[in-house]
Amino acid sequence: MASGLFTSESVSMGHPDKVADQISDGVLDALLEQDPQSRVACETLCTTDLVVLAGEITTRAEVDHVKLVRNIVRDIGYVGDEMGFSADSLRVFLALHSQSGDIAMGVDRDGAGDQGLMFGFACNQTLEYMPVPIAFAHRIINRLTDCRRKGDVKWLRPDSKSQVTVEYEGGRPVGLSAVVVSTQHDESVDQKQIADYVIREVIDKTIPKNLLTAHTKYHVNPTGRFVIGGPHGDTGLTGRKIIVDSYGGWGRHGGGAFSGKDPTKVDRSAAYMARLIAKSVVAAGIADECEVQLAYAIGVADPVSVRVDSFGTGRIPDYRTASLVRELFPLTPRGIINDLQLRRPIFRKTAAGGHFGRNDPDFTWESTARAADLRKAAGLGSSAYQPQFVVT
Repeated sequence: MASGLFTSESVSMGHPDKVADQISDGVLDALLEQDPQSRVACETLCTTDLVVLAGEITTRAEVDHVKLVRNIVRDIGYVGDEMGFSADSLRVFLALHSQSGDIAMGVDRDGAGDQGLMFGFACNQTLEYMPVPIAFAHRIINRLTDCRRKGDVKWLRPDSKSQVTVEYEGGRPVGLSAVVVSTQHDESVDQKQIADYVIREVIDKTIPKNLLTAHTKYHVNPTGRFVIGGPHGDTGLTGRKIIVDSYGGWGRHGGGAFSGKDPTKVDRSAAYMARLIAKSVVAAGIADECEVQLAYAIGVADPVSVRVDSFGTGRIPDYRTASLVRELFPLTPRGIINDLQLRRPIFRKTAAGGHFGRNDPDFTWESTARAADLRKAAGLGSSAYQPQFVVT
């Protein structure tokens, strides 16, 4: 983006769709812990007093799904019937069956579990290698969640959303035009108290001061009340927050959701590899901004296409970068799974706070370890390269 405004949003772990995502990925983790070869496509619906699990699972693991669901909901913070959705009283319906043998046949030959196209993106705007709007939206939600879980104030409840609008001039962020935060709360607090706390303890402590200007507009709980929330206020479904999960709308999206899917599903694993590639390209200094597209056919191991777009910021031609990607990165489903160590129970924590831009050793797709080799192969020298981040 050269100039203008761009907006991204984030939602908390207590948002109804994120509750569904965490349950689906919690099921996946529980199965992988016992049987790393589990094939899982688990969907969750949650609403007032109800969780429904549906999908296809083939595994040797034995899991108490009802107990698992209750533990996840309790950990998120939905306890007590006053919220209308409580770990201790909700009902759990199960509609799970084994995976289609037709699909399994292709996966057993190490092919992709489905056709599809996946995108990965990275840029040097922030330390997270993410665009400013989504990086800041996540920072706000993560800070708000920390405040709630530490008990800094007693009136915060699990459901919350943030939205950040950034003004760009000449491709550089120059200020925040608007910050929106809506947070669920109990009956004991007034809206001025909420706004004062959110601005002082959340926004001001997560956003660089030079980007908060006299023209920044703050909208905290703009409806004036947010007591009823979570699955009691709105039905949650797995996979409805794919833009929050990825790049906030800045980079393109192939349309496939992540949560509840084992790594043979390239919707998930190839999107993670595409992020690793894009981030490595930027960390290597080959480009300031990079989008990678991978595409697969069901039952076929090698991708049918690999595309790199540096949006005019590349130091070498994009077709050359794409060729290096094919040489240096494993792109078959088996290769991706092994390289990123994806047959581990690491996925529930991806289901809140975004799948990308996270500093966590389990998020292997965030590594920049291959940047030096990529830079050398690109003919840009073997010395270490340090990206110059636009915002720190």
